[in-house]
Amino acid sequence: MSSDNAAAGRKLAAVLACRNKGSRLYGKPLQNLDVEAGITILDNIIACLKTIPAVDEVVLAVSEGTENLLFVDVARKHGIRHVVGDERDVLLRLVCGGQLAGATDVFRVTSESPFMHFELVEELWREHVSGGYDCTFLDEAVDGCGFEILSLGSLEQSHAGGDARHRSELCTLYIREHPGEFKVVRHRPPEALIRKDLRLTVDNPEDLVVCRNVYARFKDRAPRIPVSEIVAHLDENPQLKELTAPFTGLGYSSMYVWKQS
Repeated sequence: MSSDNAAAGRKLAAVLACRNKGSRLYGKPLQNLDVEAGITILDNIIACLKTIPAVDEVVLAVSEGTENLLFVDVARKHGIRHVVGDERDVLLRLVCGGQLAGATDVFRVTSESPFMHFELVEELWREHVSGGYDCTFLDEAVDGCGFEILSLGSLEQSHAGGDARHRSELCTLYIREHPGEFKVVRHRPPEALIRKDLRLTVDNPEDLVVCRNVYARFKDRAPRIPVSEIVAHLDENPQLKELTAPFTGLGYSSMYVWKQS
């Protein structure tokens, strides 16, 4: 535990929900960003998280099923812990991962999004703690680059109060639909990084092509590749943006949606 977190009586665990199934692209977290070096999307995420002082521990929340045993091997390779749970109840897996770590709060990114906006984590974690927030959201970022900081209690409350829809991979949907039940703060990245024409999450083969290209361009900076430089690179290479353009509309239509309390 970092000294600042310990002094505040807090522990922040990054819990990554992992499974191998996918209708458009199988085994997304285990797809290689660097084929020669064998560096996967999940490898880069874990390595980046380990560079962030606020993050005290990384835990994999693995879906049941023999096809997901590879994630247990990934956890061992990186020297991190894991939990195994129901495939559909992703929210419960996040809760169990936080409980395993003895965390007060959970840092959430998705395991198929290799390039998080890591630069803001420390600042927003300090505000989350000092402001006594249950939920801190970095919204409106490029798809795949945002993150959420959530008290373990808010996740437990979401699981108790929600239904199957809220317990799915839409882990913070209950909070977004019932913001009045929680102390919530929402942030936006710099305006230059609010780009609804871009995406940096891997759900389709075309997404993987783009993310591999980005990693090849910046691998000397990995795992901390600034999103601002990725955006500039994509703007300089419009053919890459064209590859993922068919998928941006659907992705953003269901993202960052809030209901009034």
